[in-house]
Amino acid sequence: MTFQPKVTPFLWFDNQAEEAMNFYVSIFKNSAILSLNRMGADGPVMSGSFQLEGQKFMTLNAGPHFKFNEAVSFFVNCDTQDEVDEFWEKLSKGGSTSRCGWLKDQFGLSWQIVPTILGELLYDKDPAKSQRVMQALMTMEKIDIATLLQAAGGLYVS
Repeated sequence: MTFQPKVTPFLWFDNQAEEAMNFYVSIFKNSAILSLNRMGADGPVMSGSFQLEGQKFMTLNAGPHFKFNEAVSFFVNCDTQDEVDEFWEKLSKGGSTSRCGWLKDQFGLSWQIVPTILGELLYDKDPAKSQRVMQALMTMEKIDIATLLQAAGGLYVS
């Protein structure tokens, strides 16, 4: 018996589901396309599923009726600045960037590229330290770990 998650994100595309699945699995190391359901033997993809880092996603090509917006985003935890840089560069290519680690990919899907240490610094027991980190964060698009650490130590000046 295979494990079926109780909840699976479902992504509605106009007609780019296969292109999006290929894009996402090219970025994340532990990923795969699980299924492509075509309309006819050689027809366009109607639906599909893929997996990124153990999380299953389903897709549907159903026309331009609905668009992605920032109300739903995918949060990517990064252990190093190299990871932040890599995900930021790859996922924002053809899309747009915003503040505090947020970006939209070429399909309009929102992502948050966040170093794990950010949570530790923001929720530090020293309120002055966490306030300095928040102040530094508010000036960033792509999050820079060195700058956060400078702010935590009181060495950052905006």
